[in-house]
Amino acid sequence: MDTKTLSKLSESDNPSVPVPIFSGEDSEAIIQNNLDHTLFSWSKQKGIAPIAVKHAEGVYLYDYDGKRYIDFSSGLMNVNIGHGNQRITDAVVKQMQEVSYVTPSCVTKVRGELGKKLAAICPGDLNKAFFTLCGATSIENGIKLARLYTGRHKILSRYQSYHGASYGAMSASGDPRRLPMDGQQSPNFVHFDLPYLYRWEYGEENLLKESVAGLERVIAYEGPGNIAAILLEGESGSSGCLQYPVGYLKAVREICNRHGILLIMDEVMSGFGRTGKWFGFENHGIVPDMIAMAKGLTCGYLPFGCLMVSDKIAAKYDDTVLSLGLTYSAHPVSCAAALETLKIYEDDGLIENCAVMGQYVNEEVEKLKQKHPSIGDFRNTGLLGCIELVKNRKTKEPMAPFNARPDEMTVMNKVAAKIKELGMYTFVRWSYIFIAPPLIVTKEQIDEGLKIISEAILIADKETTS
Repeated sequence: MDTKTLSKLSESDNPSVPVPIFSGEDSEAIIQNNLDHTLFSWSKQKGIAPIAVKHAEGVYLYDYDGKRYIDFSSGLMNVNIGHGNQRITDAVVKQMQEVSYVTPSCVTKVRGELGKKLAAICPGDLNKAFFTLCGATSIENGIKLARLYTGRHKILSRYQSYHGASYGAMSASGDPRRLPMDGQQSPNFVHFDLPYLYRWEYGEENLLKESVAGLERVIAYEGPGNIAAILLEGESGSSGCLQYPVGYLKAVREICNRHGILLIMDEVMSGFGRTGKWFGFENHGIVPDMIAMAKGLTCGYLPFGCLMVSDKIAAKYDDTVLSLGLTYSAHPVSCAAALETLKIYEDDGLIENCAVMGQYVNEEVEKLKQKHPSIGDFRNTGLLGCIELVKNRKTKEPMAPFNARPDEMTVMNKVAAKIKELGMYTFVRWSYIFIAPPLIVTKEQIDEGLKIISEAILIADKETTS
């Protein structure tokens, strides 16, 4: 019997005796219960201090002690519409009152409406939606479909990229989180290096030329007739917002066309307004063959994903079995959340606001550069950006190296702890501080967040050399 029931019984038996009603909302107890009985992703399991979130609204999180945190990474770059939007709640409840689940071989009204809406916002002939459960399952099915369609087996992707935590998606990633299980890496994934402007020493005019030439060399070495697809992020995210050389994706599109290779764009993080466009690749003037989606599709309100496929690819399976399947594909409740989310983007002008606020962030971070000698670079597209801290602006030595060991993270850990202490939740990785607030953010809230980051960066400034 729970505490509240016991309290009510005691009060009815003897109303004159006050009986405390325990809310069960003790912050330390909640955190300890999670530490004792759950596992945390990408983290050691001891010595961590997570935020116990009780309530979230707009761009803010609130813990059980009443402390407010401004969310400057949109959860993990997914809560684009902000927290606590009850339009999603209402849409989900309504759908559950009608039907909560049907097998993927059945259809629902909301499934068709969502597919039609996604076809409308996707460019070119990307008109067919295969609904998945998350970003990793979108990537997995994109890889499988590319191999099925082309009859080829190799997938090319970029070092310093992240595509998900399942075996196939992790093997496709160039992220160092794949290294501990690399001995059992899924076969036929080939990575290539792509330089970026901040640390390119040979002149910007040569950057595009060398980047394209490097990719073409890898294709020649691997054999173009063996390559099913090239997989790239629409815009780089957790690897450090490493921007493509201008014209690069157009060159990749041409290379794919020339060799019969499919182009899959991973828009799990950069999609749905995050870069000031519906999709990150739209900043580069191309149309891929497939788009992997998740995150901003439902903004984390429910788990969901989608693989958008071109009519050309889909047509092959008009009379051939499509060997893809998920028990929860096209889950009607998640479809309802997604459809309402897409309406919110349009009704509230969030993509337009992202473009405006992104420009404002660029201007304000430029001011911070004048104040903080440890700011080496800021890379941002829309509201997908990160500040890179360095020990020396001339040498560009990062404050923490790529795939830093714990002992190399001392300064950045102090910066991250200060950010949290001052009331901000954001992603700090290696030498990067990410700036990716919900697309509903205002100038005043950006000022609030950058003030916190500025104070925390003072710690890193003390470690710089001229």
